[in-house]
Amino acid sequence: MERTRFVFSGAGGQGVITAAIVLAEAAVLFENLTAVQTQSYGAAARGGATRSDVIISKGPINYPKVIQPNVLVCLTQEAYNKFFSIIRPGGLLLTDPHFVTTQRKVDAVQKELPMYKTVMEHIGKPIVFNICMLGTVIGLTGIVKIDSVLKVLEKRIPPDFLAMNRKALELGFELAGQ
Repeated sequence: MERTRFVFSGAGGQGVITAAIVLAEAAVLFENLTAVQTQSYGAAARGGATRSDVIISKGPINYPKVIQPNVLVCLTQEAYNKFFSIIRPGGLLLTDPHFVTTQRKVDAVQKELPMYKTVMEHIGKPIVFNICMLGTVIGLTGIVKIDSVLKVLEKRIPPDFLAMNRKALELGFELAGQ
């Protein structure tokens, strides 16, 4: 891996920006990699469109914005419709069938995995959907170790919610093996 570019997209309140921040921190703090994370919001923070870019590299990063991601995550239909065309040829497009119906063929590996359904069946609270998605991304890409993400979560998440987040991360990681 020389450089991997990610775009996490969805709606405000889904936690896509938090997931991107956790990924970037795990890469920098525990994997000895270079990372940059940027974000943008729609007109309304909760419910509006959100996008967060992450670039992870072994070397310097000269430009923080992602033009053609290697990995594109779309957690709403609106995000999918807006961003599906930017995926780098041969990249990875991850969606959840609960929120997104893929309609177009792209020159990428398309994975539709039931992350939301899995979280609701095993945890019962949608608040950790983003962490399940992050576990899935890590499982599919191997970009960082799951332990590195757990270390970041231990620093960021209140102790009462840590077990639930750990479970969501592990569920997502397991989903990636499907």
